[in-house]
Amino acid sequence: MNNNLLFDFTVNKPAKTVYITREFDAEQSLVWDAFTKAELIDQWIAPAPMVAKTKYQDFKVGGKRFYAMISPDGQERWALQQYTSITPTTNFKMFNAFADKDENPEPFGSEWDHTFSEEKGITKVSIVIYNESMERLEKILDGFTIGMKMSLTNLENLLQKLSTK
Repeated sequence: MNNNLLFDFTVNKPAKTVYITREFDAEQSLVWDAFTKAELIDQWIAPAPMVAKTKYQDFKVGGKRFYAMISPDGQERWALQQYTSITPTTNFKMFNAFADKDENPEPFGSEWDHTFSEEKGITKVSIVIYNESMERLEKILDGFTIGMKMSLTNLENLLQKLSTK
C-alpha cells in the first residue's frame, strides 16, 4: 500500500466550486468501474454508518442514477444524477440534485466533472463540483466535506481489496 498518495480537497466559495484530487494505488480501469458501476459505487460512497442503495442506474449520456443514502435508523436521503458527458475510462460529467423518494429533484443541484489518469499504476481522480446556488453549497458543505473524505477512504479500502483478488 502506498501511503504517499495525493489527497487535496479545496473549496472556492466565491466560485461555488469544490475541487477534489485523489490518487489511488490501483489501475485506472478498476477506479473507473468503482465510480461508474452501481454495484461498486454502493460499496464505498456512503460514509459509515450510512449505506448507499442504488434504485437504478443507466450509465450513458442522458442516463440517470437514482440512489439513497440510508441512515442506521432507516432515514433515506435520495439523489438523482443525470450523465451529461462520458468519455470511457477518462472522464464523465453529471448533474446531481437531492430528490424525494418519487424522483422529484430539489430546485438547485451541482455539476460534477470527473477526470481519470494513470501513471505507473497510480490513478489520479480529479473532481470539480460546481454548485448552482451559494445557499446550497453553504448548507451542505460541512457534512459533505467530512462525508466525501470518509467515502474516498472507503474507496481506497475497496480498491485495495479488489486489487488483491
